[in-house]
Amino acid sequence: MADRNLRALLAPWVEQAPERALREMTLDSRVAAAGDLFVAVVGHAADGRRFIPQAIAQGVAAIIAEADGVAEDGCVREQHGVPVVYLSRLNERLSALAGRFYCQPGDDVQLIGVTGTNGKTTTTQLLAQWAQLLGARGAVMGTVGNGLLGQVYPSENTTGSAVEVQHRLRNLADAGATLVAMEVSSHGLVQNRVLALPFAASVFTNLSRDHLDYHGDMAQYEQAKWRLFSTHHSGEKIINADDEVGRRWLAKLPDAVAVTLTDALPQDWPGRWLAARSVTYHDGGATIDIDSSWGSATLHSRLMGEFNVSNLLVALATLLALGYPLAALSAVSGQLQPVCGRMEVFQAAGKPTVVVDYAHTPDALEKALLAARLHCQGQLWCLFGCGGDRDTGKRPLMGAIAEQYADRVVVTDDNPRSEEPRSIINDILSGMLDPGSVQAIPGRAEAVTAAIMQAAPQDVILVAGKGHEDYQLVGNRRLDYSDRVTVARLLGVVA
Repeated sequence: MADRNLRALLAPWVEQAPERALREMTLDSRVAAAGDLFVAVVGHAADGRRFIPQAIAQGVAAIIAEADGVAEDGCVREQHGVPVVYLSRLNERLSALAGRFYCQPGDDVQLIGVTGTNGKTTTTQLLAQWAQLLGARGAVMGTVGNGLLGQVYPSENTTGSAVEVQHRLRNLADAGATLVAMEVSSHGLVQNRVLALPFAASVFTNLSRDHLDYHGDMAQYEQAKWRLFSTHHSGEKIINADDEVGRRWLAKLPDAVAVTLTDALPQDWPGRWLAARSVTYHDGGATIDIDSSWGSATLHSRLMGEFNVSNLLVALATLLALGYPLAALSAVSGQLQPVCGRMEVFQAAGKPTVVVDYAHTPDALEKALLAARLHCQGQLWCLFGCGGDRDTGKRPLMGAIAEQYADRVVVTDDNPRSEEPRSIINDILSGMLDPGSVQAIPGRAEAVTAAIMQAAPQDVILVAGKGHEDYQLVGNRRLDYSDRVTVARLLGVVA
């Protein structure tokens, strides 16, 4: 690759960087190897410059490090024969640096960024599936994993580091992807991990309470999400007008596409739009009549619940804005598959219906319960917990929501991490009016078993919080555990 040379790589920022052939680019000194470029950033938790000696000992070819102020910007020094180039604002420049290193992979695919508290995973999967049904080669990057459809590998974070994002994009482009739908987290936006990416479209799903342990308050959380539409390169902008924040943003984005399930278009909206005119829910999903700037159509969805109709409409509007024809999109809508661990339905004769979902915020839990209620003939059960060492303020809120919207509630462990499980459960119960009516069963597998054994065949059990995850974090251990596998085993079906 042309820019895998230190001088060529740094040409926009440094006049006379040394000539050095480079093998790979990494932020992790532990995996740096002979011939690599080690980038020493000052991060949220650690100063990468502390690990320069380790990287040199492992044979790296060159190092780029955060400068101590503007005066040091562009300076080149040698340590043990290894050039160390100092750049100021390295975190901001890293996405562009990695883009040059991997030969601008974003230019080789149609890249869609999806941000919002809930719905990112489902929306990205729908985008990639839908485009692939019409001839594209779809790929996803996000919470569930990264890869071509059908070849998705697990990921640690929703949005990887700036280097990982560009590297994965290059691998996807080289593997034949033509459309990549990427989840963009608020952390990733604040930390400039996608700053240099050329998004063909940027999508906003919704905003509700989450990650306040990181952002501090809702205003800062909203500002983090807004970055995708204000400081990043974005072609088309697709905004959910049913969300209060979305409506506020539309006032600043007259060229955006406004999408609504509830006829919530801003008054006298001058731009493009897409709206649901009628929605019919049934056992197999939903039938949706839509009207839009591109015409009218009927969609057939196999996904459960109102919020998944919203995700579907946002995905449809995005592909329409990118030039896909409405008639073709609507014709294949019934072929779109539900997403693993997102309102995923498990059924067996004579047993209750179980829905496994990733809902782990107050808003997501409320929406999941409302969605399950649409398809429930008997009692609605809610089984959930809250993660340890995370936003404690949402625990009583989720307890109150479960009590309000479910007929029966089972509170259990999620990922307790270093916290005492019973303490987390007590925090959840503190938000309830009648905690005595709730079953508190700390072991998650035991809780799922108890709910399925007690529920009637006409009941629906929402098992919320872990979704696709196949592990549980208890203390400092990562245990093998999957809601999907547990439920499938108890019902005698295949996960």
